[in-house]
Amino acid sequence: MERWSGKVAVVTGASSGIGAAIVIDLVKAGMIVVGLARRKDRVEALKKDIPSNATGKLYAVKCDITRDDDIVKAFGWIVFELGGIDVLVNNAGIVKMIPLLEEGNEDSLKSVLQTNLWGLVLCTKKAVEIMRRKKTVGGHIININSIAGHKVIGSFGRQPVSNVYPCSKFGVTALTEVLRQEFAFENMKMKVTSISPGFVKTEILPAEVFAAFPYPSLNADDISEAVIFALGTPPHVQIHELIIKPVGEVF
Repeated sequence: MERWSGKVAVVTGASSGIGAAIVIDLVKAGMIVVGLARRKDRVEALKKDIPSNATGKLYAVKCDITRDDDIVKAFGWIVFELGGIDVLVNNAGIVKMIPLLEEGNEDSLKSVLQTNLWGLVLCTKKAVEIMRRKKTVGGHIININSIAGHKVIGSFGRQPVSNVYPCSKFGVTALTEVLRQEFAFENMKMKVTSISPGFVKTEILPAEVFAAFPYPSLNADDISEAVIFALGTPPHVQIHELIIKPVGEVF
């Protein structure tokens, strides 16, 4: 990770869970980290969890990635204040546990697609635009995907409530490959990585879900360590897809 010291990393959905863990580990690795989140105060609060001897720095920026203008404004601030971007971690994601065919749920379904897929697309486009303009060498896009981006998990006899969540994550899997192909075609020396966790115990799901589904689970730190691993590979090595499951997961 030495080569990333002093470089700029942007993490979406940075206020809690996996995003918060990634932010802390990147700052500890010496990176200048911009945490994007709707709850800017919670990103600011992460500073107390960063060791005093950490050589990196954390900036908190308010950004709702379902709002295009928020994304444009946030990335404009990053260029103006920090000069560019070297790493983008697309982590922001939501789940709405409701049946697809339930009446009147259109806004909830749309919010899942806007957050998990379109927000990721626009953040990536803005980051790559900046990298091109600044002639960034060795940039890295990391998409926090899901095991649900590779298969639709069964409902085990219960009411299916995954709705468009797998659709959004299958889209992330496809987008990762699209980016790889475009980078290769344009001879851009950039990497793109999809990290697909299984069941992770975070705020993305309400506590009652973990009580109802007492399956083995991962912690946010497990996924953050995977991000550090992917970033730490030599310049000629790309981790394209990394699936992480807790031991004993039944999915």
